[in-house]
Amino acid sequence: MVLLKNFGNIFKIPELTRKIMFTLGVLIVFRLGVYIPAIGIDVRILSQLMEKATNFKGLLSYFDTFSGGSLQYCTIFALGISPYITASIMMQMLSMTIPTLEALMKEGDYGRRLINQYTRYVALLLSIGYSLGYSFYLSNANATTTPGLIVNPGWGFIFLFTLSLTVGSILTMWLGEQISLFGIGNGSSMIIFAGIVSRFPEVIAKLIGGTHIAMALFVLALFVLISGLIVFLEKGDRKIPVQYARRIIGQKVYGGQSTYIPFKINTAGVMPVIFAGSMLNIPLFLMGILADRFEIFKPVAKALVQNGLLYNALEFALIIFFTFFYTAMAFNPTELADNIKKSGGFIPGIRPGKQTADFFDYILTRIGLVGAIYLGLLAIAPSLLTRFLGLPFAVSGTSLLIMVGVALETSSQIESYLIEYKYGSFLTTGKMKSRA
Repeated sequence: MVLLKNFGNIFKIPELTRKIMFTLGVLIVFRLGVYIPAIGIDVRILSQLMEKATNFKGLLSYFDTFSGGSLQYCTIFALGISPYITASIMMQMLSMTIPTLEALMKEGDYGRRLINQYTRYVALLLSIGYSLGYSFYLSNANATTTPGLIVNPGWGFIFLFTLSLTVGSILTMWLGEQISLFGIGNGSSMIIFAGIVSRFPEVIAKLIGGTHIAMALFVLALFVLISGLIVFLEKGDRKIPVQYARRIIGQKVYGGQSTYIPFKINTAGVMPVIFAGSMLNIPLFLMGILADRFEIFKPVAKALVQNGLLYNALEFALIIFFTFFYTAMAFNPTELADNIKKSGGFIPGIRPGKQTADFFDYILTRIGLVGAIYLGLLAIAPSLLTRFLGLPFAVSGTSLLIMVGVALETSSQIESYLIEYKYGSFLTTGKMKSRA
């Protein structure tokens, strides 16, 4: 009852209600676009092709997660938000390595707007590239293995198909930006969240219809348990106490207070998982093509099968590597220590300057290792459960991580509105807090 009352308090705040309803409206528009087929494709023949096209799924099934399953059905929103997500990651990495972009990032709102514009241009180029690649793949399948897939094959189809998918991708990006501006939460994350959640009814129906009821309940309980574990670790952090010395300027006293710097267990978020998946799916696709033409590559292609033991081992190792790489790019212990020193702060028991920077590096390395192992195990856990225990766990670890992370972020934003208007917490147990 208390939870229902807290949920009802949401609609007592007009601004929050408008944001939530606007977000839901945009997501409905996005989901409607998912069911509009692209020009010139026979959907029935396409569905048969997708059942056999293991090479295609090896490369693009990862991006299909971001589009809610519309990629394999050739809808106008087939690419979803994936080009924009990839462009954002690329610009984020370049902003950490190219001095010009790094300087733009430090110029405040103007620099961020300029980088966002560059991101849109990169997303447009990626959308065209993905659409062309998809159209060439379908054209080749129509000419070789699946005649009748394309109604009117040729350059006219390639142009219209590429144009429709590119426009759909840019429109999806625009919808996400509208959510960020006028809705609640990060728009791109909400689009991905909607795509992942939209597949749950189908997954649950297959689970209940294809297995024993006891097995289905066990898998659902395991799903809830893993989701709870993600929440537990995502909210966990290590608080580093910082003490600021008292300073007397004129007749005023400044400083003297204590605060802390939170270092999350998962400092890199979902980025290492995305990087590792992208890195592995490309050689997986290429190896499948080479194995079809050259006998020497068939043993390698057979060993490097998606969700196989070798694939999982490589994915786990790449996630560990990218977690440390991304953390090293995102956090500069020396710069952080210098900023604390300039502000008159210090960590109790640690000398300001180099010793503080070394201490931060020590903490980040050990916390990063825990976060990397957590991300790696989460990414490969569903496939391992399916392989060794025979559990029909159809949801990937990446999807779970994105889904739970977006839900936590949205809940935090709703809670901040409720607290601001003195309606208390969104959850019955009090404010959402990080764990020390």
